[in-house]
Amino acid sequence: MAAALLLLLQLVSLASASHHYAGTVTYSYKGRNPDGSFRVDFRNRATYDGCQYSHYQTCSTGNCGLVTNQQRGITDRSTNAPQSNGQWCETETVQQRKVPTDKPFEMRASSCCWIQTRNGVSGWRFQTQVDLGSRSDTGKPNRSPDIAILPLLRVPQNCPRTYKLMSFDPDGDTVRCRYGDIRNIECSGCNQPSGFVLDQGSCSLHYRHAITNPNVFGFELVVEDFPQRPISLSYTDGTQSYKAPLIPMRHKRRSIRPRLQPIRPQAITIPVRTTMLPTTHYPTTSPITTPATTTRQTPAPPLTTYRPWLHTIQPTTDNRHLHGTTPLSKLPLQFSFLVDPPAPSCVDGLYLPKFVHPTPEDGQHINAEVNKEVEIRVRAQASHATLHDIIISGPLNITKHRSTRGDFVIRWTPGPDDVGDHYPICFAVESVIDPASTLPPQTTNYYGYHSHVTQSAQSGVYQSDMRCVLVNIGQRLIESHVTCNESSMTVEVERSSLPGLHEDHLRLSDPSNTACNLQTNSNSTHIIAVVPLNACGTQIEEDEENLVFKNEITTVDNIHDLITRNHLLEVQFYCQYPKRGNVSQGFTAHRRNVVVWDKGFGKFTYEFEFYPDSQYRQMVDPGLYPLEYDVTNRIFMQIEAKSTVNNTQLFVESCSAAPYDTPNYWPTYSIIENGCNLDQTVQVHLSANPRQFRFSMEAFQFIGLHDQVYISCSVLMCEAGSSGTRCSQGCINSPLTGHHHHRKREAITQSARHFISQGPLRLKRSAESTGSPATPLNLNLVFIVGCLLAAAGMISAVALYKVRASKVKYQPLASFEK
Repeated sequence: MAAALLLLLQLVSLASASHHYAGTVTYSYKGRNPDGSFRVDFRNRATYDGCQYSHYQTCSTGNCGLVTNQQRGITDRSTNAPQSNGQWCETETVQQRKVPTDKPFEMRASSCCWIQTRNGVSGWRFQTQVDLGSRSDTGKPNRSPDIAILPLLRVPQNCPRTYKLMSFDPDGDTVRCRYGDIRNIECSGCNQPSGFVLDQGSCSLHYRHAITNPNVFGFELVVEDFPQRPISLSYTDGTQSYKAPLIPMRHKRRSIRPRLQPIRPQAITIPVRTTMLPTTHYPTTSPITTPATTTRQTPAPPLTTYRPWLHTIQPTTDNRHLHGTTPLSKLPLQFSFLVDPPAPSCVDGLYLPKFVHPTPEDGQHINAEVNKEVEIRVRAQASHATLHDIIISGPLNITKHRSTRGDFVIRWTPGPDDVGDHYPICFAVESVIDPASTLPPQTTNYYGYHSHVTQSAQSGVYQSDMRCVLVNIGQRLIESHVTCNESSMTVEVERSSLPGLHEDHLRLSDPSNTACNLQTNSNSTHIIAVVPLNACGTQIEEDEENLVFKNEITTVDNIHDLITRNHLLEVQFYCQYPKRGNVSQGFTAHRRNVVVWDKGFGKFTYEFEFYPDSQYRQMVDPGLYPLEYDVTNRIFMQIEAKSTVNNTQLFVESCSAAPYDTPNYWPTYSIIENGCNLDQTVQVHLSANPRQFRFSMEAFQFIGLHDQVYISCSVLMCEAGSSGTRCSQGCINSPLTGHHHHRKREAITQSARHFISQGPLRLKRSAESTGSPATPLNLNLVFIVGCLLAAAGMISAVALYKVRASKVKYQPLASFEK
């Protein structure tokens, strides 16, 4: 008796704990097994308030076969959840099934319970229908739509929004998304949420208006695919079935506008402000007072004017079921939707995060290769809130990171079994109100009417719109290998995988340094690049755990031209180094001299050094880097070009300060621009050598905003005394000239522009600053303390072909394990 009671208590505990948020099921036909059976892979995503729960499917009709292999893992989790739950966790279970026949079969899953819903959804029900008959149009079994959605969507009450549900069909079939309507099979209670419009044909969900509620709407949708024209399905037992296109029923078309419940006209009271808002900020620690108001009686607005507080929006759809037409497959798509308190503004980029470049567009296709990591970079902004996290939904083993520059990075590596498949990845960025921000006591909703914002709304979570991309997996095209060393990375690309391409037409990101010449180390079988971690245009990125050094090999028309025109091929590669671990070898922070060559000038070297005073007699010892200065201390610098060609002169066109010594980093602090001094403290010190440029400036507060900064300059060589060269023009104020204006160069009078840098510099820290909060570990600081570690197996490379006229691209990068 006691044992039975204990078991009952355990079951009750399990049921109360396993609260369901969302779930999807998709499948992929993988071919015939050696014994003639069929292999089908199922992907089951389940979201609960704990990571230990998942869905369990059973065979309902037909022969569903046996599970031969199974993998399960966490795809994402978050604490930005409804108040009654506190967290959510999405897992994906990948099952390989051995199915003995290609006849249709159906699988179901059901249990209790949803998290607390406001539309009467209690238990959850899944129905998945599969038909492996050979299609008459493709000669292969049907492939189900690729569907995905974030498990928890949330929107402020006053901000209407449209969500495009990912529903790509690899066979080109018509896809329909509808509400489940078969009780206890497709849905639990089949109670459709109010305040929404579902466009079944485009699989778009429109949120119109609903009252704020701490409980969620439970969405129980069904996704089906129908052929574009009549087809037959043939089975191995000699039988056939027939499928027809989806044709809407012929009757009077209904508008997709929400049905409005008319309310009898009556006088309503509308508050009218008679005093202006105070110009001072509202303190966050004291109650917010509102200006005085008066009221007046006015007739109600006409019923043709839409007012959300005067109408009830019933759930509607703009497509109809077609009785007698059966789909090729049927998949469940369920998720939770939370309506938050009103936001102070519905404009994206203020409180609601707004996506900016280089975030991929919604619905964008990304081509990937087997065993090569896909990297999706997401960037958002919210001027009146703090970006908190990115939530994602994607395939097993997907990861997310946040760089120290604020970007979110999604990474995933497809395996050999994924060739030919398509994987949707959905994401949204969430922001929270900055506790230090001050807000007016009212908000403006979508319809232009004011309403007061509660304190709970001011401290809430705001979610961006949802974007989903589709990753298409293809065969490996470029055979490459990367070796990560302590101060360089070596990439080897097999020539056989680059038909028709020679290293003369390949270059690294910045080929101006002779060490970056691809001809130096290449041989008859491989194109080899040995890339210093601090040269050749290597980009340095940093997240909470790793330093990442990136570069790429691209095609060009002319290796001597710094402008890349023919990006027919891109081989991107990187090395990742953990921040923590055993130090094997130090790495000096002082930047070595830059050796370059240019047509008409031969080989010459740029030296960029710091000096202790204006005498310029002895440069600062490289062992003393990073250099520390007090504010207003003068920084003395010299750039010198040592050319094999006489009668040449050096011209410094621009100089700037940045926390990283990369030419494309932004924002920077401009010191010299277009040959003009922008910093008021800049002084140019004369030198008898025309190939020397000496200047100084006061240490500036920009240095104090970062752990350290580099001084980077754009320089070029000219023939001394030659008119019409950039050197002879000197300071040019016009923004149309200078280094942003590319012109054909004379063969001998002027060289290309070259990027050089030196540093890092720091502001001296006072003793009082030791107790201040620590700033994120800067990658160059890691260099200084000698924490640049061996690769430890974090080695990989990637390549892909790119269409010349393609739009924004998001190429795959090489794989690595955390």
